[in-house]
Amino acid sequence: MRDREDEEVTAFVRARYGPLVRTAFLLCGDRGKAEDLVQTTLAKTVVAWPRLQRSEGIDHYVQRVLVNTFVTWRRRRSWWEQPLGRLVESQARDEYVGVEQRDLLRRALDGLPARQRAAVVLRFYEDLSEQDTAHALGCSVGTVKSLSSRGLETLRKQWVEADAAVEHEVRYA
Repeated sequence: MRDREDEEVTAFVRARYGPLVRTAFLLCGDRGKAEDLVQTTLAKTVVAWPRLQRSEGIDHYVQRVLVNTFVTWRRRRSWWEQPLGRLVESQARDEYVGVEQRDLLRRALDGLPARQRAAVVLRFYEDLSEQDTAHALGCSVGTVKSLSSRGLETLRKQWVEADAAVEHEVRYA
């Protein structure tokens, strides 16, 4: 019986590890911390595995543990590193537009409060419904709508400000 459980856990981890790391990266903005976050999440999942086997919500459980662990870690000031400044590259921008846009989005996500960030990532990256996002966050659908709306508004403002700064930089370079 134990061997069968081990095989099931191994198959689940193999199937979900990559998507979980991508989601965790979007939540925390750092590959190493994302892997740590997923490892912690999977460790908690393995402990609860026998109980989860009786229900159909293993993916929902894992998403909720991932988000809750991220929010808890984010509250710890020592966990969150603050960059000292932004490096300005003098290379042609056209070759790096995609990379710069992803970096800009990552930095904008870094500026969101943890629950807003989690709501935006789950709704628009993971493409979860409002109900599934509410389940993962442990809140109401109305709260998900509010968190998503405020998070997107902040992202839009930061995007416009960054775009104006880049335009100014290009114009006066």
